[in-house]
Amino acid sequence: MPSLENSVTVISTNKVFPDKKSTLADLKLSVSDLPMLSCHYIQKGCLFTRPHLTPHELLSHLEHSLSLTLSHFPPLAGRLSTSEDGHVFLSCNDAGADIVFAEAKSVSVSDVITGGDVPGVVKEFFSYDRAVSYEGHNRPILAVQVTELNDGVFIGCSVNHAVVDGTSLWNFVNTFAEVSRGAENVTRQPDFTRESVLISPAVLKVPRGGPKVTFDENAPLRERIFSFTREQILELKAMVNGERNGVEVLGKQSNDKLNGKLTEMLESLLGSNDAVSKTESKREISSFQSLCALLWRAITRARNLPSAKTTTFRMAVNVRHRLSPKLNPEYFGNAIQSVPTFATAGEVLSRDIRWTADQLNRSVAAHGDERIREVVADWEANPRCFPLGNADGASVTMGSSPRFPMYENDFGWGKPVAVRSGRANKFDGKISAFPGRDGNGSVDLEVVIAPETMAGIECDGEFMRYVSKV
Repeated sequence: MPSLENSVTVISTNKVFPDKKSTLADLKLSVSDLPMLSCHYIQKGCLFTRPHLTPHELLSHLEHSLSLTLSHFPPLAGRLSTSEDGHVFLSCNDAGADIVFAEAKSVSVSDVITGGDVPGVVKEFFSYDRAVSYEGHNRPILAVQVTELNDGVFIGCSVNHAVVDGTSLWNFVNTFAEVSRGAENVTRQPDFTRESVLISPAVLKVPRGGPKVTFDENAPLRERIFSFTREQILELKAMVNGERNGVEVLGKQSNDKLNGKLTEMLESLLGSNDAVSKTESKREISSFQSLCALLWRAITRARNLPSAKTTTFRMAVNVRHRLSPKLNPEYFGNAIQSVPTFATAGEVLSRDIRWTADQLNRSVAAHGDERIREVVADWEANPRCFPLGNADGASVTMGSSPRFPMYENDFGWGKPVAVRSGRANKFDGKISAFPGRDGNGSVDLEVVIAPETMAGIECDGEFMRYVSKV
């Protein structure tokens, strides 16, 4: 297939203002927002088949729909501002968002979704390339780019990461699509309250000119979507949980055949290694944790790390429901924390997948209200931007979520054909999880990694066994 690079031509850029003036007071950035000032704008979007509208009609319709939607999300039409004492606020001043119309007539839907690596042209479907969130002081918080393809259209959103996390982003996109379909009353109203432990008096000091991203933006990378069907994931989860509980099952069989003493001896023997306690064995490992363990092992194998090298698997965890009292599920802003799990390369590879999955499960299970508050206190003692990247060459960072309603974005002519992301915040070991288009528990993993590591993953028998061949 010929190169599709530089196939996108920007035709126009217009400012869109909320349909109604905002009455929302300035919103103080939280302990979860401020670290994102050094991150790129989030870039996520949906690929659609061609609507039954001319390009002019489509753009006019989406501009009007965006204006109505911004009235529900005033912060996305605002700008960042910093007070004299150093606190950063989101000023809901109706300064407007950008809508960009572009053409890529030589690119077809099949070019974007057909197997292999994600084509580089997808990065051109988004505005604000490499824009850092701190730039929201002088740049719109939101840009929507509508790119007309040969036989489809791509709607790409670039949104300031100090203003939204994935939950808030997809709530906005869902509402945008809902309004586009003609809904007068939106399903989910965002909650802009700022009355939780995440709102802090601490001040983040930034260097003159603003913070920069903490990873090499020009490092060579490959990007590929690995798809997993519901059946493949359930098979993996059953294997992880079934064998993980093997001591308990074997114990029951031994009771039937021998006696309780033999069971006790067997559990004691296995307990020093991979076995877990009876209480812990009842804690089910989720499908997603099972999938993460599978990926962690494959990447660690492919990197060929020394056995004693510490590896890290980071997961972005939504804390809205983990805090006490809980935040509103529609809380607008960042309400995420990075939950790391550590293990040496030798442990990840010499022990089985059940052990690896259990380490992830324990880390996430322990991240409750108390731990969240500890993380907040630690940041307040040393305010800092979030160090995205893979500085030690042994890290994996999992973002996004297969629970996000990405395929519910029907703008009036059907659900998306695919979900894709731009160049933003991508480095060796950055993974994003999307729901599969078929729904029902299927998952797509967007894997961004060094070329030699990707080659290893593609030859990894354990990993590829569960990857959909369709």
